[in-house]
Formats: sequence, C-alpha cells, structure tokens
Amino acid sequence: MSNSLDLLDELSADRPALSADEIDAAAKRIADIIEPTPLQFSARLSELTGAQVYLKREDLSAVRSYKLRGAYNLIVQLTEAERAAGVVAASAGNHAQGVAFACKAMGIKGRIYVPTTTPKQKRDRIRAHGGKFVELIAVGETYDAAATAAVADVERTGATMVAPFDDARTAAGQGTIAVEILAQLGTSPDLVVVPVGGGGCLAGIGTYLRARSPRTGILGAEPAGAASMTAALVAGGPVTLPEIDPFVDGAAVRRIGAVPYAAVAEFGSTVVSHGSLPLLIATQSPRGAGSFQMLQVDEGAICTAMLDLYQNEGVIAEPAGALAVAALAEIPIEPGSTVVCLVSGGNNDVSRYGEIIERSLVHRGLKHYFLVDFPQEPGALRRFLNDVLGPDDDITMFEYVKRNNRETGAALVGIELGAPEGLAALLQRMTDSPIQAEQLEPGSPAYRYLT
Repeated sequence: MSNSLDLLDELSADRPALSADEIDAAAKRIADIIEPTPLQFSARLSELTGAQVYLKREDLSAVRSYKLRGAYNLIVQLTEAERAAGVVAASAGNHAQGVAFACKAMGIKGRIYVPTTTPKQKRDRIRAHGGKFVELIAVGETYDAAATAAVADVERTGATMVAPFDDARTAAGQGTIAVEILAQLGTSPDLVVVPVGGGGCLAGIGTYLRARSPRTGILGAEPAGAASMTAALVAGGPVTLPEIDPFVDGAAVRRIGAVPYAAVAEFGSTVVSHGSLPLLIATQSPRGAGSFQMLQVDEGAICTAMLDLYQNEGVIAEPAGALAVAALAEIPIEPGSTVVCLVSGGNNDVSRYGEIIERSLVHRGLKHYFLVDFPQEPGALRRFLNDVLGPDDDITMFEYVKRNNRETGAALVGIELGAPEGLAALLQRMTDSPIQAEQLEPGSPAYRYLT
C-alpha cells in the first residue's frame, strides 16, 4: 500500500458513520446550489430488457458528474476556522471539478493537486470552475504522487482534505442521488444500477435505499480491469490491486475507501466464483431487503454502451458513466420491473473515440488481428485478398512487422468482419491457404504490444 493511501485512511478514520438521516440532511444542504438532475425514461433500453428503464442523468449536472454533490456537502459543513484554512484535494478528473465549483460557490480558497500528465483540457475545466479561488498544482506523473503532495499540504497548513470517496460527508452527498430518484419516480424502483470506483457513490446510494426503499435491489458495476470493491469483499477489507486497466478512468481505482467498504460490508456477502476468479458478489441481504450484487463489466462492453448511448439517445457518457448501462446486458432483468441506471458523468475526451470504437469492435467479435507471413513472391498479397478475405470483411490495418528491400514478409493485419459469425469461415480459409497466419488473442502480450 502506498504512503498516500495510508495517510488518507488516517485522515478519514475519525469521520462519523454514514446514515440515511445524514443523506437527507445533505440533500437539504446542497439544494440551494445543486439542481436535481433529470430521471429520463429510455424507450430503447426498456424494449431491449423488457423492463421500464430510466437513466439518472448526472452527466447533466453543473460539472457534468455527480462529484459536485459530495464535495459541496463536505465543504459546506466546515467551521469558520476550517474555511479560513482552506481545502485541499487530489484529482485529475471529475472530483477536482466538483471541488473547484464548490470553492468558488462558497468563496473558499482551495488547492488542487493533479499529476503533471493531466491533459490541458482538464486543467482548463478545473480553472474555469474554480476561478480565482482555486490554485492548480501539478506534481509527479501519477495520481498517487499528487495525493501524497496533497496530504503533505494538509499536514503542513491545517487545510481540510476533500476526499473523493473515503469520507462519510462525501458519500452522504453522493447518496443524495437516491433521494432524488425516489422523489422523481414516485415509487420504489425494483433495481438501481450504480457504477463503482472508490465506492463512495455505491455506499451513499445503497445506504439510503436500504433505509428508505429496502425492497429495491442494488447492483454495483465496476470495470473488470479495476474490480477493487469485489476484491475488498472477497478479502474482508480494502486491498490494493497490484495493477489495473486505467481505461475507465472515472472508476479505475486500485483501492476502495475504508468508509465505503464499511457501509457496503454491512449488507453481508457470499462469493460466487467463475473459474479461478471471484467475478460476482451475491449478498445475503437483511430480512425483507432487496438483493445486492457486484458485477464486473468488460471494458469493451462499456465502450459499446458508450457508443449506443451516443448514437441512440445523444448521451455523451464517459467510460465510467456508461458502466451501469453496460451492466444491463450482463444480468437477467425481470420483465416489467422498474430499473434505474446511473449515468455518472459525461466528461469524455473526444480524442479517445478511436480507442473506444476499437475496444467495442473487439468486444463484439468484429475486429481481429493476425500475424500473416506472406511468401516472398509477387502476387501474395492479392491472393490473400481474393482467397482469404470474405466479401463482407475489410482490412483496417496493414503494417509490415519486419521489412526487407522488397517490403514483403510478416505483417500485422487487422480485419473487421461483417458479422461475428464470419470468423469461423475466415479462419478456415486461412487454414486452406498456403499463406501462414496466426491469430493474436486479446489480452496476450503480443496483442497488447502490437495493437
């Protein structure tokens, strides 16, 4: 475990416990500055699932994510002395924007530490929200380096740390989403799907639903490449993952917070394993309460959900924002039930759409890569196109791995199929051809290196 995580745990250790009453109080505190976000019925997802599916549009908040709720609820409770000392945060994303917005709204000085690798677009958004009240400080190349600097600032200056998830005040603010869902829906939903990163949002929403709508089921969806809540529930406490896939940056957290874990662990859990890895946590809920599950969602499925939301509903969701919608395709949904999916954020960089499309195609079985060893003779490439490639297949990448003076030999070839079921026929044509080809499997070292 890193030093910064140790220190952050110590700073949050004396916080009050999370409760539904505190979440109700948080809803009143934030009402003057945070407008309720829409709860929109989705005809497409309802038709696909047979349920009544609603999207809770946190991407339409003032900072395009739910993070403002927790940041504001924490900062607004500070004493006059604490306000005078200012606040500190470490974040390169949505939390930083929420803190900046809250600082400007309340006229409180804040220092936000970000990694030096943070894109200019994100830095500009943080400065725009915070104005003259926020100082942006770039330190180190990783979030952990920025978090370490932020903790040192707190110890040196006496400022208050605004934690992104590991603080009951932050989690209570995020739990106000559930307050709005129940008010807007006018009844108890059968299922609420919540994206999970550090766990604060799940802890807040789950705590409120358990108390105010106990028969509502809760599904926590986390990226398969950063399943820190699942790991914690399996281990019996927060653990630090040795490595993560950072693609779903809003939910790619190595270690969940102690405060969120304490809240979620109150539900009790039974591990259901798939192969050698625990993929699903099915909770034995308190008597009369709805189910609780943790589900890992493949990053490619998340990309597909992002593209579907954009193309059908016009929703620009970031990867973490599409997590809940992506989870719908992975679980059985009771026909006629009422389901709410949290679209947690919409701060997506348009430059990432190339990778998003790529990951979606791979996940859907439409994109495949091969190492093809072309014979050192004229016409080899043409024979490959005529004899191996199907009528609905396209070459989307062609790059010689090792060149010689004739520019022939082994090549990396990316092929997009017209339909997933076309792969078997393509592989058979490759087998029948004198040209040698090796398929690169997703996740293999060669695949990661070459693509």
